[in-house]
Amino acid sequence: MEALTGEPLALDLINTRAHTPEGDVDFLETTDGLAIWLRRQSERLTVPPLSDEGAEAVRSLRAQMETAITAAADGAEPPAGAVAALNEAARRAPSYLALGPAGVTTRRDAPPLDRLLAELAESAITLLGGPDTAKIKSCEAPGCRMLFLPAHPRRRWCSPELCGNRVRVARHYQRAKSGQR
Repeated sequence: MEALTGEPLALDLINTRAHTPEGDVDFLETTDGLAIWLRRQSERLTVPPLSDEGAEAVRSLRAQMETAITAAADGAEPPAGAVAALNEAARRAPSYLALGPAGVTTRRDAPPLDRLLAELAESAITLLGGPDTAKIKSCEAPGCRMLFLPAHPRRRWCSPELCGNRVRVARHYQRAKSGQR
């Protein structure tokens, strides 16, 4: 199993912690796991060389992002400590626009890890500061902890192929077991 991707970057990072039938999984538990996730996100992120300390910094930022985003999704004010951590990470590598032969690009003058942490923090800040915060949902499948931003208001599961199918199979089993059609 691998981490689900395709949501806003902040949610993709939070969703690197999952609950599976085999137990809880942290796809960023190791530096190699983080490197795999970063490669999958390379269209959206700076991918620096990583150390164990860098991986720990990303996991720590993820925890702050999760605290802030789950609070906001529940209609509460994000905790001040989580907001401060996001703002601090974003300040580590401020962005600016530059014009070059390839057109307009966003640049950051900072060490690679600081650039990565700033990009991740900015993804959470943008999500928290925008109208989509109220739309964030938790997967309704039993035991699933994934968050998603539904493109359709009736979406109930993080993945129709995974959780949606499990819920449908369980419902079918219960109906068959009780003799209902």
